[in-house]
Amino acid sequence: MTDKPERTTVRAPIGEICGRVDESGVRRFLGIPYAEPPLGERRFRPPVARSPFAETYDAADYGPTAPQLEGAGAFGEILPNRVAPGEDYLNLNVWAPPDGSAHAVMVFIHGGGWWSGSGSVSAYDGTRFARDGVVLVTLNYRLGAEGMVWFGDGPANVSLLDQICALQWVHDNIAAFGGDPEQVTVFGESSGGMSIGALLAMPAARGLFRRAIMQSGSTFHSISAGSAHKVATALARMLHVNPSLEAIGHVPSDEVLAAQKQLLAAVQRKPSKARWGDVARNGLPFEPIVDGDSLPARPIDAVAAGVASDVDLLVGWNAEETRLALAPTGVNTVRWSLFWLLAWKSRIPLRVARAYRKAYGHPADAAVAMTTDWIYRIPAIRTAEAHGRSHLYEFAWRSPAFGGELGACHAAELPFVFDTLDDPGWRMLLGDAASPALAREMHDAWIRFARTGDPGWAPYTADARQVRRFDTKSATLDDPDRATRIPWDGVR
Repeated sequence: MTDKPERTTVRAPIGEICGRVDESGVRRFLGIPYAEPPLGERRFRPPVARSPFAETYDAADYGPTAPQLEGAGAFGEILPNRVAPGEDYLNLNVWAPPDGSAHAVMVFIHGGGWWSGSGSVSAYDGTRFARDGVVLVTLNYRLGAEGMVWFGDGPANVSLLDQICALQWVHDNIAAFGGDPEQVTVFGESSGGMSIGALLAMPAARGLFRRAIMQSGSTFHSISAGSAHKVATALARMLHVNPSLEAIGHVPSDEVLAAQKQLLAAVQRKPSKARWGDVARNGLPFEPIVDGDSLPARPIDAVAAGVASDVDLLVGWNAEETRLALAPTGVNTVRWSLFWLLAWKSRIPLRVARAYRKAYGHPADAAVAMTTDWIYRIPAIRTAEAHGRSHLYEFAWRSPAFGGELGACHAAELPFVFDTLDDPGWRMLLGDAASPALAREMHDAWIRFARTGDPGWAPYTADARQVRRFDTKSATLDDPDRATRIPWDGVR
């Protein structure tokens, strides 16, 4: 029988918060509300910062998570998630070193396509960041229509405004946990990384973070106001209500969730540009909206114009991202006919597709490389080129799970970054041969970047296209896979 964790209390501007201390001395504070519950009149509206606690807040356990369907993620059985109902789901979690002050702060934004996922997952436990002298924060934000539906008037990008509200909470309160509010690094994976791409361009986020890490995400994911209107009106039709926030606000959350699932299936079944606008390109119905107000311009254009010139960037991708999507039907069943179909459906120029046909002997390898580069690698490179002093990485360690079919797939880097290889949530993704040494190497690089802006290798420039490749034997390479990079010049 083990003793209960020791209690610890901090006094922050938000109020007194009681957390727990583990056997190593790391302090954890879970499920802290950063905004008022987004219910009633607050539904579909910008977040309202939480009022100070009248009594000591007990932060012993994770709080509720944003409404979503169980197993809603495309890879719900492989990637860890936690769904817990409750009203107070705009909450965050803090792991802090045993003592000291002015520690670097890292804030993680989870992925899930903006319609699933949670920051309250044991696989994202921040204990090892805190052990190494970093204050680690994870957060929940509104998902799907609750955070991203927009009919052309009223507030847009509510999901992103939630993230900004959480970052403001960090700025105002993190010193009480030993963190330095002037040394905040925001990092995220997949739609979490893409959210950060949008945050770089959002005026309301200015000054809330000094550095940013985008894992399998960059500045290319946004949709026009017209495209957002197409998605919103389609959702309203499925719910049999008038196309307005007021009308959809009267629909119960579970009915909205069911309609979201129907909407996603419709987009992916027939990705027509005439019907869906920008959404047809990658099949995600909810993405950051260039509304001219909260997000004034496409993130890539804003970065190229210099709006994020004072933010240090680390951007990267996994070498075989799209194996995760192809694995359920069998990656090695891909034939050249499917390779050409993927190129056509993705509107990838013929000259680009031919470069992959020439570079790879097997159609599955060619298809994975081409689609990975289209969605992840090339946008990361373009982001680095636009920013001018970003660092790039590639995660290339191949998981042995499912007979090796996952490879260096989407999300495979996360347990290495968090140094949580031993968490049961990663078992299906990692198999039984993950490298603790690689986890330590990546984890240390992320911490070094958060502290100094330098992860340990040179920035990416047009003259020295250096990329750090993380693998069993990591190396810094000059312009890796050049033969399949050059054909993309002028594309997008």
